[in-house]
Amino acid sequence: QAASPLLFPETVFNAPASHLAAILGITGASYTLVGDGAVGVLAIKMAEDLMQSPGLDRCLVVGAEEADWLLCDAYRRWRLLRGSPPAEPFQSPPRGMVLSEGAGAIVIDRTSTLRIDKVHPGRNFSRRQEAFRCVGETFDVLGASHTDVIIASANGTFVDGAERAAILSHCPSARVYSPKAALGESVGAAGLWQVIAAVQAIKTGELPRSPNGAGHAEERLQAAAGERVHARRAIVSACGMNQQVAGLSLVAE
Repeated sequence: QAASPLLFPETVFNAPASHLAAILGITGASYTLVGDGAVGVLAIKMAEDLMQSPGLDRCLVVGAEEADWLLCDAYRRWRLLRGSPPAEPFQSPPRGMVLSEGAGAIVIDRTSTLRIDKVHPGRNFSRRQEAFRCVGETFDVLGASHTDVIIASANGTFVDGAERAAILSHCPSARVYSPKAALGESVGAAGLWQVIAAVQAIKTGELPRSPNGAGHAEERLQAAAGERVHARRAIVSACGMNQQVAGLSLVAE
């Protein structure tokens, strides 16, 4: 009876979020979604749905991940984890991801110069090969053929192949950047980090240089090379390793 739910988040999923809301003085509704690397996009979809209510002016979306031993051991047993850095998205063959931890947050309101054009909550896949079809369908819904920048979730695993196929099929001339080359696979925080990268790309007209040559193994992908880009529309592709796919598109007003 004396134990805080924060110490046992798997039993009371919404406890950390409700504590954070109390600390920040947020008295509105608090919700928690649980998922893999695509969960950040799903949370943004939920925020967009909540914002349909005229009584709400803004919504805070937070994503976080703690790389505990159980998670590390599970990914190692599934042969998704590599033994040492660097992370190398879009390398062939994929050599595995580098697990990381951290948090990210964005505020959705009605006054931004950026607009969420579409959010596709995606779908689940039961086999890795199905990820190719699911990512392609997500690109279809988002209208990827008209995008300037793709912020990919490529991390050095089978995810890379699914995203590569969708990009080459739908928008081969778009610039491609995967934050996980620099930040690692942060799972629950990953989707929000990708959205932040997309927002910065549109606002600044720049994409970071991919470290370790990540992204250059596939010559037909227009990998980010630290150059300036004219990005009015960006797509965030979120393909998680635990069988979730989602995506969203951002447009400059």
